[in-house]
Amino acid sequence: MEIIKGILVVLHLIAFGAVFGSTLAQLPAVKAGRARITPGILHGASLLFATGLLLVASIYMLGGAPNNMKIGVKTLVLVAIIVIILMNRKKPSVSGGVLGAIAGLSVVNVALAVLWN
Repeated sequence: MEIIKGILVVLHLIAFGAVFGSTLAQLPAVKAGRARITPGILHGASLLFATGLLLVASIYMLGGAPNNMKIGVKTLVLVAIIVIILMNRKKPSVSGGVLGAIAGLSVVNVALAVLWN
């Protein structure tokens, strides 16, 4: 079970990298008015949700008790990210504020994971 948990953690980190990296990659296109929500941002957020859910489930399966407050706050932040992505993914161009919100909330989610014990 520890191997599966390790794989899930790696996939979770890759998903964060996809969301954060794809968002930062769009920032230079903001000035030209060509910045958009790429499929990598959406798929990364979806993978974040799926792997996070499986990681919490694995804690329960191993008989542990996760910090439900922390998981709830992280889930709310992730839902906010997904809502922003879904609201703007069909637009031909998005503002720097939208990209900044996605990147900022992604960093907040990582900070919650690392700093909240």
